[in-house]
Amino acid sequence: MLTNVAVLAYEGVAPFELGVLCEAFGLDRTQHGVPRLEFAVCAQSPEPIPTSMGFSLQVHEGLERVRDADLVAVPALPRGRAAPGPVLDAIREAYDRGARILSVCSGAFTLGEAGLLDGRECTTHWMYTQELQSRFPAAKVVPEVLYVDTGQVVTSAGTAAGLDACLHIWRQEYGAAVASMVARRAVVPPHRDGGQAQYIARAVPACDADTLRPLLSWILENLGEEHSVDSLAKRALMSPRTFARRFRDETGTTPHSWVTAQRVAAAEELLETTEQPVEWIASEVGFGNAAALRHHFQRIRGVSPLQYRRTFCPAPAEASA
Repeated sequence: MLTNVAVLAYEGVAPFELGVLCEAFGLDRTQHGVPRLEFAVCAQSPEPIPTSMGFSLQVHEGLERVRDADLVAVPALPRGRAAPGPVLDAIREAYDRGARILSVCSGAFTLGEAGLLDGRECTTHWMYTQELQSRFPAAKVVPEVLYVDTGQVVTSAGTAAGLDACLHIWRQEYGAAVASMVARRAVVPPHRDGGQAQYIARAVPACDADTLRPLLSWILENLGEEHSVDSLAKRALMSPRTFARRFRDETGTTPHSWVTAQRVAAAEELLETTEQPVEWIASEVGFGNAAALRHHFQRIRGVSPLQYRRTFCPAPAEASA
């Protein structure tokens, strides 16, 4: 049972992510029926700790406090800055004795430095997932989710997703009612649908050569039409085989995957900026029917079109509330 939480602070710590952990586990909510946890922010030394935002923190608990914790939490820090050796040792020792380890945003890089991501599914902010995979090739980075719970180690995506992971831990330890009260005090939903895939900005893939640039622009202007390798190859004045090879070389993907991704992106814009029904949007962007749009949207974005619309284009009454 979770009773004791230690949050690690070190030079470069991100104040918002540190604040998320303090909000989630450090407040006294006993008047609302939420168990009170022993909570402390811990540091290597009593010296003021410079944060990533230009001000410093004074932390009164040392790393020895980590030895009592059931949960050790690691907030974000600039990715080019490694955590001090004693902090990494404290994380490893806590893991070895069975404590649960939680990272928020780029705090996953600290867990990687501590050796806790090898062979393990994990995540971080969508902007940094490729870098995380490159720096720790033995890790199994999952870029599209809000958090990953592998049992003893929980990693979360950017910023607010850290609060999702904290609520997940509350729910596991004390049940849905307690997690809902923690969420209510923080004025956030107790559970969010989907994952961070819906927040990932996907620009049109750039071409290394000019060969296909005019064709890609034409496709974007005519997404509602039916496109096949044969029809696109004919427009590009190539054989289908040559066209398919050239397309992958210049975009890094297949014509079908590229067109599908652009149709989903176009559907996103229409979901955000219009009140048109999903059936109309599906036809407009070239999916043909709502079922096809829902299938590809769910696969790529991790949520349904209507869930996406509710997230990014709330009804006027909801927005005013």
